[in-house]
Amino acid sequence: MVIASGKDKILVKQIAGLIARRIVCYARPGDTITTGERYGLIRFGSRVDIFLPRTAEIKVKLGDRVKGAQDIIGVLN
Repeated sequence: MVIASGKDKILVKQIAGLIARRIVCYARPGDTITTGERYGLIRFGSRVDIFLPRTAEIKVKLGDRVKGAQDIIGVLN
C-alpha cells in the first residue's frame, strides 16, 4: 500500500507470518487515511515494513518496538 502525504509517498508492506498468515486490509485505492486511523489488521507473528522518503527525520532506532497510533516513527520534511 502506498500512502501519499502531499508530495511525499510512504510504502507500507504487510507481511504474513509463517504460521497463521492473517492479514486484513480495510483500505481501498483512493481512500483517505488520517493520522492514527486503522487501515488493516495483522495477527500471529506477521509484520509491517515501512519505507519512508530519504528526507524523513527518523525518530526510532534499531531494535525499538513501536505501537500503531502511539509511537512516532518519523517526521516528513
